[in-house]
Parts: sequence; C-alpha cells; structure tokens
Amino acid sequence: MTGNAGAPQIGMTSLIRCPALTLVFLLGFTAVSVAADGLDVKIGYLRRPKHLETISLVQMPAPDDGLAGAQMAADDDDTTGKFLNQRFSLVDVHLKDGDDPAAAVQKLAAQGIKLVVTDLPADALLKAADAGKAGGMLFFNAAAVADRLRQEDCRANIVHTAPSRAMLADGLGQYLIWKKWPRWLLVTGSHQRDKLFADAIKRSAKRFGAKIVQEREFKDTGGARRTDSGVAQIQTQIPVFTQEAPAYDVLVAADESEVFAQYLPYRTWDARPVAGSAGLVPTSWDAANGLWGGIQMQSRFTRTFKRLMTALDMQAWTAVRMIGEAVQRTNSDDPKTMLNFMTGPQMNLGAYKGQKLTVRDWDLQLRQPILLTDGRTIVSVSPQEGFLNQYSELDTLGYDRPATKCRLQ
Repeated sequence: MTGNAGAPQIGMTSLIRCPALTLVFLLGFTAVSVAADGLDVKIGYLRRPKHLETISLVQMPAPDDGLAGAQMAADDDDTTGKFLNQRFSLVDVHLKDGDDPAAAVQKLAAQGIKLVVTDLPADALLKAADAGKAGGMLFFNAAAVADRLRQEDCRANIVHTAPSRAMLADGLGQYLIWKKWPRWLLVTGSHQRDKLFADAIKRSAKRFGAKIVQEREFKDTGGARRTDSGVAQIQTQIPVFTQEAPAYDVLVAADESEVFAQYLPYRTWDARPVAGSAGLVPTSWDAANGLWGGIQMQSRFTRTFKRLMTALDMQAWTAVRMIGEAVQRTNSDDPKTMLNFMTGPQMNLGAYKGQKLTVRDWDLQLRQPILLTDGRTIVSVSPQEGFLNQYSELDTLGYDRPATKCRLQ
C-alpha cells in the first residue's frame, strides 16, 4: 500500500472492520459511476389553452400559473442533480384552442421525452395519456380533480399530484363534522363540473354523518360577471335566493365554474358561515401557508416569479420534484423504473405539508393533507383528529382501497 508518510491508510481490512467506512467507500464508488454515465432528463409540460376567469380580480391566474411551480422544481432537481451528473430541464408546450393533445404528445415523444407534467382537463388528459401509452410515457396530472380519473377511467401511466374532488370534499367535510356543524345547505351551480363537486360533497356528507337539509341550484344565466350595478344587484338577489331554507349550520357551495359562490359570504339571509367554493375553501396549497417550512418555500417562489404561489404551482412543483427524487434515487430516467419507486415504500416526498407524501398503488393518487383556507389564513388542515385508517390517516381523504373502482391498465 502506498501513500504520503504519516497519512492514514485505508485498506480493505479496515473497510471490513468498519461498516461506516465501507458505506462511505461504496457511496463514493456509486457517485463516480453515476458521474461517468450522466443523465439528461427532459420533462414535458402540457398546458391548457387558458384558465377559467375568476370573479375576484385579485385571484385571476397568472399566465405562468403552474408552469412557474414546475420550473422552480426543475431548478431544484438540477441543483441536486449536479452532484450526480444529472441534468433536468423543462419543455413547455402551450396548447391553443382546438389543438389535439395527442398530437402534442407525439411531438414530445419525437424529442425523446417520456415524462410529462400536465395542466389539462380530464378528457384532454386521457387523450394525451392514451397517445403516450405505446411509447412507455409517464404522465403527472397536476390539475384535473375529476374523480373518474382515479376511478373507472384511471390509467396506469398517470400519477395524480392534484387532489381529487373527493379528497377536497372529505377534507372540508371532516372539519365541518369536527366543528359539530352537521346540517348543510348545499347550493350547486348549473354546470356539469359544479354538479360533480356537489356529488363529492354529498358523498362526504353520507360518509361522515352530515345531513344535507336542502339542495338549491344557482342557474348561470350568462351576462357580464362585473358591472357597475353588480354590487347592488347581488346585495338584493343573494339574500332572497337563500331565504326560507330549513335550519342549517353552514352553507356549502359547489361552484367550480366561478359563477356565484364568492358572492355568498356576508350576503345570505341567515347569518351562517359559507364553505366549499367560497368562504372556507379546501385546497392542496394556499399562499397563506407558512407552516412546516412553507414560508421559505413561498419566499423563494416570490423572489423568482414576483407573485404568490398557487395550488396549481404547488401541484406542478410536486410532480417535477417526484421525478427528480425518483431519478436521483434509482439513477434511471426509465418511466417504469421510476413508477415502481414512486409506488414503493421508499417514496417519501417532503412537500412542506407536515408529513411525507406517498403514492397510492391502487390508483396512483398522491396522498396529501388538505388545507382549509379563508383566503387570509390556514384555518385547519385535514385529516382531522379522530378520523382513522388502518394504513394511513391520509387515506380517509378520497377513495380508499376497498372503495376503489380503479383497475390500472
């Protein structure tokens, strides 16, 4: 054995006698092997043509909503990946009205991209995933909340970082029951997405022992959302719309279409709290969250993008960070290898939500807490105390394994 005089010498005998030195040696060897190979990981990002206009001007989505979160995560992955000679980059594909998502997927595949984060509605996402199935592409749903994507229309090549409607409704429902507000007046919009959210709320009510005392429909009659006389009209119409209701504890609104729900707080006939699509809102993330290191996360985001981080930003960030974690832990960008890691026991993603996040192997839904926000603060976080599950309390949100209709294929 050779070396400088007086320098400590490490031979194989020393390694065998010292497990810690053995680990250091093996890790060093692995790092050298990875550095010799290297990986260039390109991640596609499929964006919908445009986001829904909101009632509130301060809640209008930014042009890079979602994309900014994905970009920050790609930068985070790239920073860590440099130590392993792994490079991460994002390829942004912004669909226009009428564009075929399947054709966009084929263009990504032609560039050798097999990992795609999507901000697409349910039908477009299914078209994209089916187009990429033959090529072994893996998709990450960062936006679509449709329960059917985790149920009868589930796909073996779609991982969901966006919570489902059922998860959002259960997160809200648990808190309302914990507050001992079991009597709900349900107000539903007239669009299909509103009715689907209402179905999730009714399922949650039945699951946790609440009673929907009455359901009313708020019809979208069209017209401008913002007019000079709008405040006066709303102040007159909303009390009349909500009067003569059976006794209730809380009004729950199902208005994913952004037509009426934000007009309800402080305007109902009876002095009651509002929850659901306005008032107390269930979400995966909110700019008010400063818990569990969230303030550092959001400060970094604000410095870079000059705005607050949204739920879509966080869901996209989570998807790209999952990709980075899987690549770095498996030293592979093969979608099948990565998916096996993500659905296995070693997958524990830290996402500033109080606990490590894992993936349900029966429907590929990311387990995650649901934040309840009033737009200024985080009021509570579900699952609530006392709602138990034999495997994970997070499985009290949404469809647990015994209730699933998903058959991954």
